[in-house]
Amino acid sequence: MSHLFTPFSLRKVEFRNRIVVSPMCEYSSEDGFANDWHLVHLGTRAVGGAGLVLSEAAAVSPEGRISIHDLGIWKDEHIPMLHRITAFIAAQGAVPGIQLAHAGRKASTLRPWEGSGTLPAAAGGWQVVAPSAIPFNDVYPLPEALTETGIRKIVKDFKAATVRALQAGFEVVELHAAHGYLLHNFLSPLSNHRTDEYGGSFENRIRLLLEVVTAVRSVWPEQYPLLVRISVTDWAEGGWNPEESVQLARILKDKGVDLIDCSSGGLAAHQQIKTGPLYQTSFAEKVKKEAGIPTGAVGMITTAEEAESIIAEGRADMVLMARELLRNPYFPLHAAHALHAEIKWPIQYERAKMRR
Repeated sequence: MSHLFTPFSLRKVEFRNRIVVSPMCEYSSEDGFANDWHLVHLGTRAVGGAGLVLSEAAAVSPEGRISIHDLGIWKDEHIPMLHRITAFIAAQGAVPGIQLAHAGRKASTLRPWEGSGTLPAAAGGWQVVAPSAIPFNDVYPLPEALTETGIRKIVKDFKAATVRALQAGFEVVELHAAHGYLLHNFLSPLSNHRTDEYGGSFENRIRLLLEVVTAVRSVWPEQYPLLVRISVTDWAEGGWNPEESVQLARILKDKGVDLIDCSSGGLAAHQQIKTGPLYQTSFAEKVKKEAGIPTGAVGMITTAEEAESIIAEGRADMVLMARELLRNPYFPLHAAHALHAEIKWPIQYERAKMRR
């Protein structure tokens, strides 16, 4: 019996298997609106058999976008198309989830295939914000340090976006506190040089994330799970580290977070990442065992056997996949065959089902 294909529950939501479509920015929106590309991109992976389909990072405000082409959820007009997408995902037997995000000092940049660095004001660029006026690198925009009023707005934006996510039919919310975006900016001493209650000590640096979690949980139904993605390490000396991640995870668990999505890096331009197959899985294992909270493993997981081993060995509770699901949206169907597990194929595709 395959461990990867056993159902898994968080609160009142059951996932048909442990495979998660990791958030993947498509840079294909106008004014934050989802469109047919998002319907096909996310819908295909639901048809392909994943248990949870997470949207790409959805900006909670226009200034929270990475690029002007990012998905958004900062106004009610975004809801109808998102609802169309969640209805399709759910109809295929997958659970629809959304990642809520604010890009912080990595906002107002070009799309990857258009180059790197700051989006010029003439092309629609804007003033970016961060805990401190420290840019990501020499070609990224110089951020403005958030005032306390600005911080209050960030919390309200996440809360309002959560209400819209519920109206749009999502059953899982993930908060993006990784990869050098705003919430991660506050966590790391490399990007947070504040001297007020939001900087300095560990307790101060995690304050904004905890305030966001509390605000989100206050409007997110009790029966629905709340996830948080963190970078377990900055891969840079003096930065956020695995021990702090474990300590944070324990606190988040008490605040109503149900699973920690364990990624890494993205905050420091001088990071030194040691990559390779399953290179981040040890982080998920550490947080799971030491913080006593379910975790998701992500990062260069490309085969059915690798994903199966992570769950079977108790290293994590869910496996998030990105590039492999870009290459093969039907990976879960093929993985089930490889692992001799049962999986329901779409009735329209039954004639092509692989037989043992």
